[in-house]
Amino acid sequence: MTTREFIDHLQAHQDLPLLFQLPDGGLFPRHFHITEVGHVRKNFVDCGGTRRSVENCLLQCWVADDVDHRLHAGKLARIFSAAGEVLPHDELPVEIEYEEDVVSQFPVTGVSVSDEALIFHLTLKHTDCLAKELCLPGGCCPTPEGATQGCC
Repeated sequence: MTTREFIDHLQAHQDLPLLFQLPDGGLFPRHFHITEVGHVRKNFVDCGGTRRSVENCLLQCWVADDVDHRLHAGKLARIFSAAGEVLPHDELPVEIEYEEDVVSQFPVTGVSVSDEALIFHLTLKHTDCLAKELCLPGGCCPTPEGATQGCC
């Protein structure tokens, strides 16, 4: 889901409390906070030597001891407005950073609306080889000196 789509849902349901549903169907505790709205850009070289870049809008979610806290869609929409130029455009994919034993990032893939809440659905992130044509069995990877070797 892009930031534009995400914000559109927030604005359309401003009075509803927010929930985030984990891939296993569980929900974040209802008293979570959004502590950051950020733009993350990752520049890297894949194992085949290709330079790449990915970027997203990352919302950091934090659960505190104040169990009476509830975040409504309208408040998060206002937080996005305050982010201003932090987000370079509104086509960034939205991901949620959440800690439950370990810090994990979950892409937002969908939304549902009930009388009780605006629920954003999260999915898992996975690692992948971006140079499969070089790294699969029978292929090879270039070394910095230009020689080749068995890969990954």
